[in-house]
Amino acid sequence: MVPDKLTKSKWAFLLLGAVLLSSCQQQNDNAISFTVKNNLDLDRNSETISIPVEKVAGLVQQFEVENLLLRDAETDSLLVTQALDIDADGTVDEILFQADIKAKTEKSFVVSGAEDGAVQQPKSELTTYSRLVPERVDDYAWENDRIGFRVYGPEGQRRVEAGEPGGAFGSGPDIWLKRVSYSVLDKWYEKDISKSGSYHEDTGEGYDPYLVGSSRGLGGIGVWEVDSLYVSKNFVSSKKIAEGPIRTVFELTYAPWDANGRTINEKKRISLDLGSNMTRVEEVLETDKPLPNLTIGITLHDKRGEVKGNQEQGWFRYWEPMDDSYLGTGIVVEPEVVQEFRDHRVEAKDESHLYVITKPGNNRLVYYAGFGWDKSGQFKSLAEWDAYLASFAKRVASPLEVTF
Repeated sequence: MVPDKLTKSKWAFLLLGAVLLSSCQQQNDNAISFTVKNNLDLDRNSETISIPVEKVAGLVQQFEVENLLLRDAETDSLLVTQALDIDADGTVDEILFQADIKAKTEKSFVVSGAEDGAVQQPKSELTTYSRLVPERVDDYAWENDRIGFRVYGPEGQRRVEAGEPGGAFGSGPDIWLKRVSYSVLDKWYEKDISKSGSYHEDTGEGYDPYLVGSSRGLGGIGVWEVDSLYVSKNFVSSKKIAEGPIRTVFELTYAPWDANGRTINEKKRISLDLGSNMTRVEEVLETDKPLPNLTIGITLHDKRGEVKGNQEQGWFRYWEPMDDSYLGTGIVVEPEVVQEFRDHRVEAKDESHLYVITKPGNNRLVYYAGFGWDKSGQFKSLAEWDAYLASFAKRVASPLEVTF
């Protein structure tokens, strides 16, 4: 039977519909949309956003994670991403990217796959970075485009205890003040080791004027009891988990240490995101007896600075003169775990601190430690540093909402 003209038109329409449906289905298979919502009344600039890999598992299976592309849905521009294997088991767990989200707004993004996705990926001029530095005894150092830190390892401790030169003793973090956005860690160490210069002198990129000694430095922890702070010695081992254009992550393990008759096994997981003045610290402890607290400290150096804390919002800071400039240091922690904070000033060397005394749940505590230096160009005044800490605490308390 030969179909009439109307029947032929119907067949043509159905055929066209099938082709369009197939095309749309193929496009949907190769692209997944999602939104990111900012519930706060403040803009969030260059904030890190995490996509759980299971949300894009089909794309990963089809193209491999390195070939996934992420676009701003409004501009269709490709964004820098970083695959993160957070538990270091060889399988990617998250895909990180950064975006600007205006106050009280929602923004759309699209993840897609391409056979040559890795080639298309945009490259970042800036990066996060961390590593063990065996050429400088055995520091572990980390940095991003704004700040830098280091802590001391077992060889540094051994040299001090053996009375040998070149050692460094104490588990309080040291900080490096930067005036440039590019990585300086390797350059500064090489300059110091080769004796062609010193990272204790500012020649335009920044320097290290921050004296730690046996203090808590910026964000070291301990247990406060009977007017004493019990602390660990240097870390004994380190493990780098990730580094890249958005985040560096590593772990430090400490030898068992005593807190007034309690034995503590401590592991820190530390991370630092691009564009942030605050490094994240996750303490994981094992103890043979319950702890009365876990206390975070900021050294007050010569006690010429000003302490301030907002326990309701969970931020605490010290603002002090630093050579011919000013330095703001700070701690941000979930308000619910804070017992109190103290401006503790004494005559003994390295023992004056801003203490934030917390009650960690299940022997775990997450907090952020960071700083702002007026010569960096990032903060011009104490008021700007306070505003940054208050804003950061709000952002930690109200994470961006990602919806697929």
